[in-house]
Amino acid sequence: MSATDLLIAAGVALLAGGINSIAGGGSLILFPVLVSLGLGTVAANVTNSIAQWPGYIGGVLGFRAEYGGQRARLIRFGVTAVLGGTVGSVLLLTTPSEAFDAVVPVLVFLASVLLAFQPMITKRLKRRDGEGRTGDPAWLYVALFLATVYGGYFGGALGVILVGVLGLGLGRLKLANAMKSAISLVTASVTVVVFGIWGPVEWAYVAVCAPAALIGGFLGAKVATRIPSTPLRVLIVVFGISVSVYLFLRG
Repeated sequence: MSATDLLIAAGVALLAGGINSIAGGGSLILFPVLVSLGLGTVAANVTNSIAQWPGYIGGVLGFRAEYGGQRARLIRFGVTAVLGGTVGSVLLLTTPSEAFDAVVPVLVFLASVLLAFQPMITKRLKRRDGEGRTGDPAWLYVALFLATVYGGYFGGALGVILVGVLGLGLGRLKLANAMKSAISLVTASVTVVVFGIWGPVEWAYVAVCAPAALIGGFLGAKVATRIPSTPLRVLIVVFGISVSVYLFLRG
């Protein structure tokens, strides 16, 4: 890799971090760029996962007030995320790379579609807001496990999936958003450990992309209320679908 490649990756990671703060879907931007820079799809995925990890910390810190009185629930959800993220990460590293090459265009497409319908999901959940549960339904843990398996395996638009699942299970959108950030951080932390030890990580890209994503996320949070998220979301969705078509034809 050249200095130009690293500079491009860092610039895109900065953009991806900002996009995650404003509209979500930043991983759908960085992943294909890493592929275009010469990384294999599995290497690009694990490198992308580790590079995006610092951004999740900021999300959790931003929701600190929402975690009051939620310690037991956080522990239960955290254990579920550890199990799911571990299974997904191990699946990625133990299944043939050809299997990932075959499924990744579908995953990118589905993640893009989910991002497109995010406003509709949020609107529906807002209508249910205030219908708090006294206990968590059993199906919620099954759904969270499956979602975090997906998060460990690929992870694009994981936040959208988690908000939908948690919103239905908890009935409180603000709490669902807070829990989404915590579960995403736990899942991402698992992938950092598993991929960091056993995955084909390109550490030079991580070294420039991780701090860039962190800065981008911070700057994105500052301007999130000033930039309309809808046009940006449309752009990301169109880009994501185009990438899925490209990866399908490439395979």
